[in-house]
Amino acid sequence: MATPSRPTRPIQKFASAVAKCPSEVSAYGRCVVADYNNVHKDKCLEEFLRLRECVRGGAKKKG
Repeated sequence: MATPSRPTRPIQKFASAVAKCPSEVSAYGRCVVADYNNVHKDKCLEEFLRLRECVRGGAKKKG
């Protein structure tokens, strides 16, 4: 079994991408916390989609 010469660290890539989206992270967090006793699917969909696009954009730019 061959070991890769450089292990991948997906969580580090994710953390780095999320760190580039502070306003989107804040907006999504505020939405979830606003009524955390009533969280349900798609409750904060708009904020989540903005965050997702920002994270994906940051991940693509870095490679």
